[in-house]
Amino acid sequence: MSSLFTRFKRLVGIDIRSDKYTYAKDPDFGYTATSRIPEKWVKTTCGYCSVGCGMLLGVRDHKAVAVRGNPDHPVNRGKLCPKGLSEHHILAAPGRAKQPLLRKNGVLTSVSWDEALDTMVERFRDIQKRHGNDSLGVVGTGQLLTEEFYTLGKLVQLGLRTRNHDGNTTLCMASAVSGYKLSFGSDGPPGSYADMESADVILLIGANIADNHPILCHRVDRGPGTKPRRLIVVDPRVTKTAMMADLHLPVKPRSDIALINGIAHILIREGLINYDYIEQHTNGFEEFANFVSAFTPTHVALITGLTETQITETALLYGRAKSAFIGWTMGVNHSTQGAVTVAAINNLALITGNIGRTGAAPFSITGQCNAMGTREAGFTSSLPGYRKFDNPQDREALARIWNIPVDRIPTARGLAYPDIIEAAVQGKIKALWFIATNPAVSFPNYKLLEQALRSVEFLVVQDGFHPTSTSEFAHLVLPAAIWGEKEGTYTNSERRISKANPAVPPPGEARPDFDIFLDIADRLGVKAELYPNWTSPHDAYQEWQRVSAGRMCDYSNFSWQQIDDANGLQWGGESLYRDGIFPTTDGRAILHNVPCDPFKEQPDAEFSFILNTGRTVEHWHTRTKTAEVDLLNNMVPNAWLEMNPLDAANLELKPHDRVTVRSRRGAVADLELRITGIVAPGQVFMPFHFAETNSNIVTLGDFDPISREPNFKQCAVRIERTPMRDRRSPRRK
Repeated sequence: MSSLFTRFKRLVGIDIRSDKYTYAKDPDFGYTATSRIPEKWVKTTCGYCSVGCGMLLGVRDHKAVAVRGNPDHPVNRGKLCPKGLSEHHILAAPGRAKQPLLRKNGVLTSVSWDEALDTMVERFRDIQKRHGNDSLGVVGTGQLLTEEFYTLGKLVQLGLRTRNHDGNTTLCMASAVSGYKLSFGSDGPPGSYADMESADVILLIGANIADNHPILCHRVDRGPGTKPRRLIVVDPRVTKTAMMADLHLPVKPRSDIALINGIAHILIREGLINYDYIEQHTNGFEEFANFVSAFTPTHVALITGLTETQITETALLYGRAKSAFIGWTMGVNHSTQGAVTVAAINNLALITGNIGRTGAAPFSITGQCNAMGTREAGFTSSLPGYRKFDNPQDREALARIWNIPVDRIPTARGLAYPDIIEAAVQGKIKALWFIATNPAVSFPNYKLLEQALRSVEFLVVQDGFHPTSTSEFAHLVLPAAIWGEKEGTYTNSERRISKANPAVPPPGEARPDFDIFLDIADRLGVKAELYPNWTSPHDAYQEWQRVSAGRMCDYSNFSWQQIDDANGLQWGGESLYRDGIFPTTDGRAILHNVPCDPFKEQPDAEFSFILNTGRTVEHWHTRTKTAEVDLLNNMVPNAWLEMNPLDAANLELKPHDRVTVRSRRGAVADLELRITGIVAPGQVFMPFHFAETNSNIVTLGDFDPISREPNFKQCAVRIERTPMRDRRSPRRK
């Protein structure tokens, strides 16, 4: 009882030491403990997902004490999800990294910044001297500000001279990038959130926005006073989003390509296509029409498990709409066919002319808060500004802006994230630097990842939190500032650039990533050349404006002040490709013939279930942040496994039994069993957030050959009752 009372006292703001408390009437919070009433509000942007919600961060005595949605921000209009509403708690969380740590005699030991960065530079230089520049691999994150990722890209590619630089966005958004490039010649989501409110039909494929991007649910609201429109959700699970739908299509796992091709077949058969648009703005229609002629409703029903009526109704709704919107997230991207699935989605938009118009777009809903900014500016899979490594004019343009010899700029990208890990296992990469990412939980096939982390000579982890599952492997830990402690911009899924502003100082000796990168550049002797007269992230932004000027992702017309004043501004306007001209060789979009291949590891007698993984609304990625927020962690402290009642009966399992998920690669034990019709027979689902029950112990190490994105979503497993000896003690916090 006393423990509960103590927690209650903390919650309402009682002084724990004296049991004295005071309250004041606050216009925003009602009667609230005075310690939680802000002295000022700082306008900023949420640092979790890619929706890009505007918020106001309340500060008192140099501490973040409250947060609320910005009512003037066009994205969220004052609303926030559970993570956003509790985001201020992460700034003073107990798990924050506060000082550099260097492993000495096997133990991570506090050291000065000088010793930490001198050691880092010396070790990297030594390894590269012995094994070549590309023996260093660097993996950043969509959690960095655009200015930071731009600065990091120059440091890695031009300062450290390794091409092996990527971001953890490859684990979630690379297939969308590659799919856009296949169809349109460039990355860049063509539409906007407002399209969802203007569309006659919204088709969501593998997109559980209610859990992953909850504020977008307001965009698909069809209540009184909203435009009448139909919501169709394609997902193997009966997700929260599927429960909102007018029509839920519970396709068999990885059969979405067949459904998409089947919709195209019906559209062509029924004449529900835009012949003028096809003729003027696309290539490959005759071959495409011939290809999808085999995807009859009967054939597609056999592959997907849907009825012919469901397939036909979906096609007719989409084809007869004046404006139709298709959105997708990880259910599409997390696949060995992710890139071509995106191209197949784009096919539907192109043959109906549902692109470049209000309410009409194929739209990838991005994962992290700044995945778009890193895609545009990051110098990883492409040169900054959506330029190409193999294009001499693109390299020459950058060389002029940067005032460096053109031969300093690589002519081909280096290894993608999964290939960096594989190269570390093979001994080709000898040093790794991870920045604000936790691959020990997020990377597929954990055993391979663990081997890589143990194989390298020197591992640097730069993060706002320690310990994490990855930092425990590190030779050097660099403490970084996080959201709320540094300044720059994020770009959300709809290409809206929003300002992130500092409200409190970083804890201990933690420093902004930008400052760390410049300090490393100085020790490498390249600061004056690569970052002339730079002192702040604003210098990086101003150079990025010059680099992006005239490109599709053009930031040159938006100053920081304009962005802040306007609560975010969209590059490219509300819709791209309004003129029907695409950044391809001839200005036309390309229709692709996409086969529906079965996923690699099919269930069999030994491993009879198909495992699906995903998120829950309370947590963020690997719980580095949210596990430290009691309000969130207490709601969902542990992972679970969902199983259909028919399967549970066959295995003689009951609700809340403790079960083990086992694959050919490993096992995850002691999961709580939830018996539910949310999942179909033969399928099981578990969330991927939890290090203690890491789903990636059992997932495949297969990747899309085009995008290099992992196939997180389908692998064959069996389910067993967990023996008592393998059960964990109750988690205490």
